[in-house]
Amino acid sequence: MQHTLSVLVENKPGVLTRVTSLFARRGFNIDSLAVGPTEDPTLSRITIVVNAENTPLEQVTKQLHKLINVIKVQDLDPGEMVDRELVLFKVNAPPERRHEIIEVANVFRGKIVDVGKNSLTIEATGAGDKLAAMEDLFRAYGIKEIARTGKIALSRGLREQ
Repeated sequence: MQHTLSVLVENKPGVLTRVTSLFARRGFNIDSLAVGPTEDPTLSRITIVVNAENTPLEQVTKQLHKLINVIKVQDLDPGEMVDRELVLFKVNAPPERRHEIIEVANVFRGKIVDVGKNSLTIEATGAGDKLAAMEDLFRAYGIKEIARTGKIALSRGLREQ
């Protein structure tokens, strides 16, 4: 079962290492990891996606709470969260095929962020399945490079806290 954890931590050196080490020591493979500052510059939010059974994950979340720099840990419910990823695709785009690639990008609300002599770089955000569908379509043109962020997520406004 896939879990998305939102971990609010103090924005200090070494905190990310301590948090991720806890998962490594317990044998969890982190599928996705994203970290960045919050609205408060003294705090950062770490979004961690792991595949785990409920029982062992509870032990890890309890241990996360014990770390000095951890403020709050939430296991986000898939039905009560908003999540997104960002991806950049650099696609082979000879001049005669550019129009087709731009149309595919537009269908997925992608944005052309760079134009090269024989390539286009497209930026897109959304759910993982949307980005995977774009990748499948761009493979037909030849993908030169892909850079993809980890998932970021927040709980929906239903649970204002």
